[in-house]
Amino acid sequence: MAERAAGGRVERGTWVELHRLVLAPGERAPQVPEETQRVALELRVKGFLVHDAVPGEAAEVLTAAGRRLGGTLERVLPAYEHGFGPPVPELLAVGAELRAMLRGEEPEE
Repeated sequence: MAERAAGGRVERGTWVELHRLVLAPGERAPQVPEETQRVALELRVKGFLVHDAVPGEAAEVLTAAGRRLGGTLERVLPAYEHGFGPPVPELLAVGAELRAMLRGEEPEE
């Protein structure tokens, strides 16, 4: 499956990321902190294009969970860029210690 058709169009079925403004600054609930009120609430969602689309224009995706969502086509074949941070040394041995305890052994130090 080619992800780009002629003319810069992205073909239906391609994995993409959409962007949509959910709430503009100042539209948040009144109980939200002031510094949060000043920032827009934005949606970024990855999914498979429902129809051919052009980057920068409106598009619709079918997410991995089966939801259909619309927004502006921003990225083609986006990578997941999140992480869980660096390892916590104190937690690295927890699994081995627990298994030893469940076997009735003393955990190694």
